[in-house]
Amino acid sequence: MYANLQLFIDGQWLNGDGRAGEDVINPATEKPLAHLPHASAADLDRALEAAKKGFAVWRATSAYDRAKIIRKAADLMRERYDAISKVLVQEEGKPYPEARAEVLTSSDIIEWYAEEGRRAYGRIVPGRGKGLRQIVVQEPVGIVASFTPWNFPVLTPARKIGGALAAGCALILKASEETPGACVEMVRCFADAALPAGVLNLVFGVPATISEHLIAKDAVRKISFTGSIPVGKHLAALAAKGMKRATMELGGHAPVVVFADADPEKSADTIAAYKYRNAGQVCISPTRFYVQEPVYGRFLARFAEYAKSLKLGDGLQRGVAMGPLANARRIDAMETFVNDAKDRGGKIVTGGQRRGNQGYFYEPTVITDVPDDCKVMTQEPFGPLAPVVTFKTFDEVVERANSLPYGLAAYAFTGSGHTANLIGDALQSGMVGINSIAVSTPETPFGGVKESGYGSEGGIEGLHAYLNTKFISQA
Repeated sequence: MYANLQLFIDGQWLNGDGRAGEDVINPATEKPLAHLPHASAADLDRALEAAKKGFAVWRATSAYDRAKIIRKAADLMRERYDAISKVLVQEEGKPYPEARAEVLTSSDIIEWYAEEGRRAYGRIVPGRGKGLRQIVVQEPVGIVASFTPWNFPVLTPARKIGGALAAGCALILKASEETPGACVEMVRCFADAALPAGVLNLVFGVPATISEHLIAKDAVRKISFTGSIPVGKHLAALAAKGMKRATMELGGHAPVVVFADADPEKSADTIAAYKYRNAGQVCISPTRFYVQEPVYGRFLARFAEYAKSLKLGDGLQRGVAMGPLANARRIDAMETFVNDAKDRGGKIVTGGQRRGNQGYFYEPTVITDVPDDCKVMTQEPFGPLAPVVTFKTFDEVVERANSLPYGLAAYAFTGSGHTANLIGDALQSGMVGINSIAVSTPETPFGGVKESGYGSEGGIEGLHAYLNTKFISQA
């Protein structure tokens, strides 16, 4: 049921063949699934040369013909969604329905980019002199190096592959070593769709070694990274040395503001399901809950009831609503957050401990009475922890919500159109959901502000990130 783990370079699948590597672990059982080969320095150089040749072919291919190949890959993903989803569950842990939704959404992303790539229009700007043509054209930026994390092994690479290929770029993708299989199967769909050799290359290895090797090469003209803020800053600095374009989608710590004029039970039902998606291991996961005092008790009761009702287990088992955390590091992090909250006067309403002694399971947790400066309120938990606190006034909650250096996603619930307008304007975030959690779709921009990064994926912004603008003045 698991994948055949290989590198993909210059249109060829490469096995271990003496290469260094590592085991991929099932987080539900803590048992190895397969051995993953690492790319050597020679492999990376080969990938670069392949990308140069692939880019020459791909940029000369019409947007119309590029779209046909990209759409074919999306169709193959839909045909193979069940197998890919099961691979994803085994390596990452999320329940099968979530994995299936990720794979199908990823195919939608790729298809959307295929279509939007045909509309990378330029324009004619009226000249000041007779006979003067002022032409603005869009050209692919070149070879792209992309780096993706373990929490969405298909969706995050799909955003980068779709945008780069639709723009006419070639791509070297370093996907996560902890969750490689589903990405391997997605890349296989592109290979089987007859994508020209070298246009898409997939490598694995020690992250720092690969990033420093690739970003230093003159041939690489853009990087795209999804991951932690410290690593993002490091890669951005490396890119700056060569004046390379960069898209940085980094960490978040999304505030949720529930006003007294909202329906507290409906708000709790909506946001609780989103909180525990992928066991909270989502960069746009709601993570700081501010509830106005008159409805605090009702919201908390409903939210905690939902958390208690979640069935934990292996994501391939029917009825499981939340799987394990992805690795042992996350268990250690949850214990650190919870212990700090307790030390600071926090109360555990439900959860707050590891479940069982096999697999990285941690209970859905609700915490109250924590101060704003405790760890769970100031550092991204990236797990199933929900601190819920009260607020009194609009200005107070805006100040508290905006007090951190993060600015990826934010959420608010209100029954007032006027309040909705005000809070939408006031929250310092790249994405804001008001009475809605739909902040991530193929056709809309996805990205943050402040230390949550810069640039966008998705939407026309995600396509333009891979395009250079050229102005031609022709007399």
